[in-house]
Amino acid sequence: MKTLRIYVTMIVLALTGVWMSSNAQVLRDATNDNTVGRISGNGVVRDNGFHSMGSFDADGTVRDASGAAVGKIVRLEIFDNGGNRLGYINTDGTVRDGNSNKLGHVNLNDGKVTDAEHHTLGYARGIRVDWIACYYFFNFFKQAK
Repeated sequence: MKTLRIYVTMIVLALTGVWMSSNAQVLRDATNDNTVGRISGNGVVRDNGFHSMGSFDADGTVRDASGAAVGKIVRLEIFDNGGNRLGYINTDGTVRDGNSNKLGHVNLNDGKVTDAEHHTLGYARGIRVDWIACYYFFNFFKQAK
């Protein structure tokens, strides 16, 4: 009976892993539609090598790769750690900075991300618009070179 319980536990864990990886949505750049990373359903941001670049917590906290809080999302508004509003997202997908200047747009239908001059930055279909904004416009996940 104990062996059966171990096998059932292993199967459940394996299925959970498959489900989590299948829920990851791909982030693409505008050049050749190359994959630049992934955001899983639970908010983990990964690069092409599947290394963690950061995460989004359920309470809106945005974390970098080391787990340090770098910002917060509150009702489509994005703040830094000092409480300064970096920007916000309108319900139509327009992304603006803290002074209401247009930074770009996220097409809510096809996931196309464009800058203020309508140049395509990339694609992020099936990902929360506030997570897309943090990735493409507010650079929370840019790795140090």
